Amino acid sequence: MLNWIWLGLIWGAVVYAAFTGRMEAVSKAAFDEAIGAVSLVIKLVGPMILFLGLMNVASEGGLLAAIARLLRPLLRRLFPEVPENHPAMGAMVMNLASNVLGLGNAATPFGLKAMVELNRLNRAPGVATDAMVLFLAINATSVTLMAPTGTAAVRAAAGSTAPLAIWVPIVIAHTCANLTAVATVFWLRRRARYAVRPLPDAPAVAETVSETSPPTPPVREAAPMRAPQRVFVWGTLVVLAGGAALELAGRLADASFKDASIAMLNAWLAPLLILGLLLVGVAAHVRVYESMVAGAREGLDVAVRIVPYMVAILAAVGMFRASGLLDVIVGALDPLTSAVGFPAAALPMALLRPLSGSGSFAVMSEILETHGPDSFVGLLASTLQGSTETTFYVLTVYCGAVGVRDVRHALPACLMGDLAGFAAATAACHLFFA
Repeated sequence: MLNWIWLGLIWGAVVYAAFTGRMEAVSKAAFDEAIGAVSLVIKLVGPMILFLGLMNVASEGGLLAAIARLLRPLLRRLFPEVPENHPAMGAMVMNLASNVLGLGNAATPFGLKAMVELNRLNRAPGVATDAMVLFLAINATSVTLMAPTGTAAVRAAAGSTAPLAIWVPIVIAHTCANLTAVATVFWLRRRARYAVRPLPDAPAVAETVSETSPPTPPVREAAPMRAPQRVFVWGTLVVLAGGAALELAGRLADASFKDASIAMLNAWLAPLLILGLLLVGVAAHVRVYESMVAGAREGLDVAVRIVPYMVAILAAVGMFRASGLLDVIVGALDPLTSAVGFPAAALPMALLRPLSGSGSFAVMSEILETHGPDSFVGLLASTLQGSTETTFYVLTVYCGAVGVRDVRHALPACLMGDLAGFAAATAACHLFFA
């Protein structure tokens, strides 16, 4: 399905531009987006290398085994085909935890690592397994509980009196999108149309686990913590607690406890995650620097693999937007969406959000400037921006990292999640802001 959608975007853009005189804009968009795709991958390489290295430290320190053991009942129900102590289990846990905390830059490397490990269990190279499909659906609609700081910053710059007013509606929309996507995955899983069909040009010998191949090494258990490590780790935690108390006291002089706490969480989460993963390694006697470098090498290999996929999808989306065909689709859908309380001015957000994160962010900024950040349209556009992830970006990056070409029912499940998220966002905005 991705193949036909990608072709349809380019075909529609070129054909429509041929009759509207926008061929020059389409041509420029193709080159600009191709360049932008490479720039985006370059920006992704740094965090990817950093967090893949940190994940290796945590894995050697036993953290992933501990977390996987804590969440094993839920994960075993969701992913029964993944062995309990498989590295993919720990990577998925860290990916989901990062998403919940709003650490998108950390979640992506963990997600890529999970896809690589899930692919080792794949008996049909190039075709997504059931576990991959479910993992993709969860990531494309992942629930984020933290404040949408990026969107709130744009709202504040546009003059909003309550930049974080969209926080609760976004959590509601995210939850509905996630539950719908997961339910759709299980609903479509057994349909013959989405059965696993080996690709005709797939390699004869797959890099998967079979009866004759050695098992994938399990996630390491934590080693007992000795006295020096115990003093260092607990001493660090005490010092950080003191620093947090001092900063919170300083912030309370100018803000309420809620606002000060939210600001501190947003500022402290990423550094605490980085240091926390290293402390896990220190506690388990891991040589953290060597372990980090060893794990980080995989980041460069993954980045090289995803470049072609990123260029392909972003160039197609850019051409489609530049041709003006998106505006035509918005106009055609206006009567239907207006009848259910969805203003036409917000339609470009809903159509672009699954396709392009940067494109939808730009559209949101334009809507806020045109209609005002605290208007209903402005509040809805801001909520839509945070209600789901960029579906095609998630599928492109994660599947491209492991060479998956047939995503089976992942795309319809993700799109159903997007639709549910948009519906929930609209309902929540009517409830809170009507």
